[in-house]
Amino acid sequence: MTVKEAIRAHAEDAQQIRGTDEIRDEAAHTSPEAPAATVAAGRAAQELGLRRSEFELAVHLGLIAVTAGPGGGRPRVPEREVARLREDPGFPDGLAERVRTVGTADGAALLGIAAARFTRLARAGCVSPVTFYLNRYRAVVWLYLADELASFAVREPELLAGRTPLGMRTMLEAGADRRARNWRTQRIERLLDRTGDPWARAAVEATALDPAHLAEVVEDPYERAYLARVRPEPVFGRPGSVAARETMGELMLADEPDEILWRRINLTLGLDHAREVRPAPHPGDDHEARTAPAPSSAQPHALSPAPRLAPPRPLPVVKSATLPSPPAEHTPTGVRKPGRKRLLTRLGWGRRSDG
Repeated sequence: MTVKEAIRAHAEDAQQIRGTDEIRDEAAHTSPEAPAATVAAGRAAQELGLRRSEFELAVHLGLIAVTAGPGGGRPRVPEREVARLREDPGFPDGLAERVRTVGTADGAALLGIAAARFTRLARAGCVSPVTFYLNRYRAVVWLYLADELASFAVREPELLAGRTPLGMRTMLEAGADRRARNWRTQRIERLLDRTGDPWARAAVEATALDPAHLAEVVEDPYERAYLARVRPEPVFGRPGSVAARETMGELMLADEPDEILWRRINLTLGLDHAREVRPAPHPGDDHEARTAPAPSSAQPHALSPAPRLAPPRPLPVVKSATLPSPPAEHTPTGVRKPGRKRLLTRLGWGRRSDG
């Protein structure tokens, strides 16, 4: 499929996709009186015409609703969810296309550009990988959603031809590579979408910090242990091989000063909110007094989430290679953030910067 064909297909499917998303969201927030019948993930994938990797990616993207298995077992899919997807006018090609991934060569062919230009766009953060695998040399091979590439072609056609904008060239010449950062950001946002429990949300934010940074922000070891215990994982867990797990562990950690600071700030704000809802359990505490059940998956945002700062915009595409400064006084939600000195002092950033 060429970029022109992809753009045309994307435009034709946009309205239909929005409609099916509304139906899915309505179904997700409906509380049935009796437990719904479910099927195993493998059977659901087969009935939906998806390979297992495609099915798991669809769940990760929120395209397929799942429910926890009995006794905390492997996730299962409600039969009505399978029926809903099979009744979609575009089934089975529509769902398969939404989870179709491409590497650098196929992505470049889809956009009608050279592979080298595609790599530059990806490194600059114009397109974001959705997953990865390790090749025979244990090198990371990033994969991108074909549907998102088509959207990018519609949104930024000027970046597919002509000279690379000055800001982007400056970034790339300085060695910038936003692929891991963008993958990490999207992963965190999708995990946050799956839970409304304040401690679990704080735990998601904590996954981007290495142990040293985490200990500076969360000084109480019992709180750190609690964050590790309630941390949500992707529905189907991490990659199975040891090498893949080690690589994911490395890729999950923020590795640039501005991103590290942003994660520390959001974790601090999240912890403040979590402590207001309930304290973390400590040895000798009354368990029932210290803990409260997390919101159900049918209503993931039953509790108001803590205010969060949006990450710095990943790419000054046209004019400047300097990242914009963070908002001075307010979060994007309009909630006033703590004073700069007080917050940075709590983050321990001043001590680290002074050596």
